[in-house]
Amino acid sequence: QVQLVESGGGLVQAGGSLRLSCAASGRTFSGYGMGWFRQAPGKEREFVAAINSMRTATRYKDSVKGRFTISRDNAKNTVYLQMNSLKPDDTAVYYCAASKGLSAVAVEYDYWGQGTQVTVSS
Repeated sequence: QVQLVESGGGLVQAGGSLRLSCAASGRTFSGYGMGWFRQAPGKEREFVAAINSMRTATRYKDSVKGRFTISRDNAKNTVYLQMNSLKPDDTAVYYCAASKGLSAVAVEYDYWGQGTQVTVSS
């Protein structure tokens, strides 16, 4: 079992930055790939970024490449999402999730956090 708790969301102006954190509990955090997803009002949940268990591979949604960076610290059982050059379109609830691979597909994730709100004003 893995329990996930996100933090770091908030209100920021366009062009600003935020760093989201996701703290995991459970002995097997280092064995899971971790992902970030987001869901805006009236829209489906979408993939944002993922990192594999050994930090050797990452993948990103095209629209966030070059602006967002996913990282993890297995010693601290934490995964991060550094978000720079934020745009109003980035406004959403952001969720972290754990899977056995490096997937961009939500159904392949076994565990989910409760989400943290990110609001980008224009």
